[in-house]
Order: sequence, then structure tokens, then C-alpha cells
Amino acid sequence: MGREAKVRRAMPKSTYYFWVGVFLFVIFSIIFLIYFATMRIDYVWAWHKIPSAFMYHKQVEIKAEIQGTVESITPEKDQSLIKVMGVGEEETFTVPTKDLRVSVNDFVYPGDVLASYGKWQTGIMLQGVWITLKVSLFSIIFGIIIGIIGGLSRISDNPAAKWLAITYVELIRGSPLLVQIFIWYFVVGTMVNQLLLAYGIHEIPGLWYGVASLACFTGAYVTEIVRAGIQSIGRGQIEAARSLGMSYAQSMRYIVMPQAMRRILPPLAGQFISLIKDSSLLGIIAVRELTKATREVITTQLNPFEMFFVCAALYLVMTFTLSMFVQYLERRTQTA
Repeated sequence: MGREAKVRRAMPKSTYYFWVGVFLFVIFSIIFLIYFATMRIDYVWAWHKIPSAFMYHKQVEIKAEIQGTVESITPEKDQSLIKVMGVGEEETFTVPTKDLRVSVNDFVYPGDVLASYGKWQTGIMLQGVWITLKVSLFSIIFGIIIGIIGGLSRISDNPAAKWLAITYVELIRGSPLLVQIFIWYFVVGTMVNQLLLAYGIHEIPGLWYGVASLACFTGAYVTEIVRAGIQSIGRGQIEAARSLGMSYAQSMRYIVMPQAMRRILPPLAGQFISLIKDSSLLGIIAVRELTKATREVITTQLNPFEMFFVCAALYLVMTFTLSMFVQYLERRTQTA
């Protein structure tokens, strides 16, 4: 709001409101053109199908597993205990009383419905949003850790640490993310899982290889962001801290890094926003993130226009929320 107020003071009020009107005219013109174009194509819009992609009411049926006779039905508040007696075997079921399908002495076969009840289930789109948030959060956390270690190694006097960091950055930034996902999933994942199976250990799910690929990819860019932020702080401050008796680690922790964080937050926000969008590539390794979930819904509901609009809106909400959070952190660090 402060910046907007400065702009408003810098130009005449009539000019300011004129350009606000131009902005609104352009936005509404784009919306009208999209609406007009969609009306000219042979497509039946089905917005009413959207809620079922997020939540739907499922009818759950409780079925008999043995052949026998319903010996007793004992009511217990809102539920009933059904006892089925077979030849040399018996089974009991706890079912909702309001939708019983059998009575005492009824003969049932395996697969016969004893009772049913309605239950709300999360749809594929909510599952996709959750997986996208989960993958993005872990990738951001690991990416920050890798980036800080890599950034400090890039400016280190240790040649091994410095050259390893440079090699890592150039290899990751010089190859497409899609190729790296394939390598992590099909090459690294196959070798690691085969070793785990050989020692009787459960396999690692493909989702975590997707997280590893995104974290390594993001970590390379965060490495350069951290390096640039640290080097933007004058060496005189480090020398002054060392002259006061601080060690190199203390000078980095208390003097350099707090100042560098203020400068690297904006580029970090851009990198993490890109990470959320890049997570859509994990659908190629069978990770049901938001984009893959959208495609699955489209194959069943046959409403691609609506679902892709909803998918884009959900990504916008996630990235905008992250952007607002980073802006909040910027304000906090500036006033600290």
C-alpha cells in the first residue's frame, strides 16, 4: 500500500484513475473475448461436475463372506450386530441400523449385501493438491539445506568443497529437470530398491525419488542465490567481526547471514514458486500430483476446459500464498 500511495502522489489524480480504468478495461476485454470464443465452439460446459472431483458421497455396502443363515440381529444404538451362522463357521458384522438389507432367518450367500451406509470421500483433486503441497514442502526444505551447504562451499577456500559445489551446480543447471526426474526414478530408484529388496527392506516409494529430483534441482539454484547474497555483503564486515574475536563461523552466523537473508528472500521466493509449478512433471513417474489428478478426472468426467481452469486456479492459490508469506518475511527482516 505504501508503494501505491507513492505512485498516486507522483501523478495527477485524474491520470492515475485513467490508467486504472485502462487496466480494468483490458482485464474485462480479455474475459469477454474468452467467453465469446468459448460460445463459438461446440462444447457443453459442465461446471456442476467440479464439486464431485473434490468431495463425493459414496455408498458403502457390507457384504456377507460366508454362506449361511442370519441367526440374530442385535440393535446397539445406531448400529446393529448381525450374526451369520454357516456350516461349521460363523461371522459377525457391525452395521448401521437404518439401512439393513436382511432379517433374522434369511439365508445369505457370499457377496450378498447385509447393509449399506453413505460416506463422504475425498476426491482425486483434493488428493492431488495434498500430494503437490507435500512434495513441494519437502523439496523446499531439502533444497534450502542443499543450497546453504552448496553456497557456503562455493565461497570456501577448501578446493575440494568449492570444486564439488561448482560441479554439482553446473551439472544440475545444465540438464533439463525432466531428464533428472527420469534418472532419479528409473536409474537411481531401480538400483536402490533392488539393494533394499536384497536385504529384505521395503522399497522406497516413487514419490520420494520425485522429491529428491526436485530438491537437487532447486538446491543448485539456491546455491547460487546464497553465494550471491553472501558475496554482496562487504568483506569489511567479516574482517571487522574477525578483529573483534569472532570465528569465521560466528561472523557468518551473526553478521553476514542475517544481512544476506534480506537480499536473497525475493529470488528464493521466485525459485520456490517455480518449484511448485515444476512439481507437475512428477506425473510422468506415476505420482498423483495436481496435474495428473486433473487429467484423471478429465478421463472420467470428460470436461477438460473446466478442470484445467480449476487446476490453474489451484496452482495460482498455492503460489500466491507462498508469495504473500515471503513478502511477510521480508517485512519482518526489514524491521528486525
